[in-house]
Amino acid sequence: MTSTPGTQGRPRRRPTMADVAKEAGVSRTLVSFILDGKPGASPETKERVLDVAQRIGYQPDSAARLLARGRSRTLGVLMDVQQLFEADLVTAIYPAAEALGYDVLLSANLPDRAESVPIEALLSHRCGGLILLGPTSGIEYLSDLSERAPVVVVGRRLAERPRRLATVRTDDEHGIELAVEYLYELGHRSIHHVDGGSDPGGVERRGAYQEAMRSRGLSSETRVIAGAHDEAAGANAARAMLAAETALPTAVLASNDRCALGLLDVFTRAGVNIPGELSLIGFDDSALSDNPRIDLTTVHQDARALADHAVRLAVSMLDERTDTDLDVVLEPSLVVRGTTAAPRSAP
Repeated sequence: MTSTPGTQGRPRRRPTMADVAKEAGVSRTLVSFILDGKPGASPETKERVLDVAQRIGYQPDSAARLLARGRSRTLGVLMDVQQLFEADLVTAIYPAAEALGYDVLLSANLPDRAESVPIEALLSHRCGGLILLGPTSGIEYLSDLSERAPVVVVGRRLAERPRRLATVRTDDEHGIELAVEYLYELGHRSIHHVDGGSDPGGVERRGAYQEAMRSRGLSSETRVIAGAHDEAAGANAARAMLAAETALPTAVLASNDRCALGLLDVFTRAGVNIPGELSLIGFDDSALSDNPRIDLTTVHQDARALADHAVRLAVSMLDERTDTDLDVVLEPSLVVRGTTAAPRSAP
């Protein structure tokens, strides 16, 4: 291998666009046009420039090109620090972004301030695109936001999607269907649902539960208990069921894992045997659900796949690609653990 005189032992300098222009005998501007796929060069010149670029090993500096267009290679991510599954998503977003040459800037969504506050903070730091985990803002705000930067919403269905507003989500309806079918096959008929209220996915999961019960002839057994995607809602629902004059259901389907944890805590403290007397299912399959002391049966969402798709969509919109599906729906699966069993009075 030969070395440039006077440079032996030094790192080889990375070829630049100016090097390509000098070697090909054209202007740097023309090289830029050709490498960006813009018209203006003859076929012969285009072929010569591309051959030179390949021969000398020129690789375009994507970061510099983005900065030249007023963009950074940073993706802003909004998360709710109290949601366990969103922590799993963030853990997977970092390597997915780094693999594509992007940095991640994280901001927290807190209950005592408007969601727009952390979002505006991300934009003020020149984030090129936004990935919002379970946002609660209305479609009008999200649509307006997408005019300022590409936006990917994770974990929520949107009826309307402007050109730069994408969604990545799990099929909530199918996940609930899997849970109800599993309980039905075990012999459960008295199955109650603690819903997620207005939290992302709550409406879809509630409707799917009602439909799954109706389709199995269990409309008279259907009961929705108002809740939310947190432990307090689950605890309150469990206390309400314990205080009711009617018998406990044989199974409870919670709208997410945090709600299920609240149910599990109150029921076990009250001496209800889980799953001997009551089966319990969550939704998310957050990392804590697999803890041996919890061992929660739950609907699994693929955090890594959701993160990968979210990053890919954000980058695709930044690159202004038009061949990308802007609504990605992933299939869930049911993870059976220790909180479910046949009902106490199975036929």
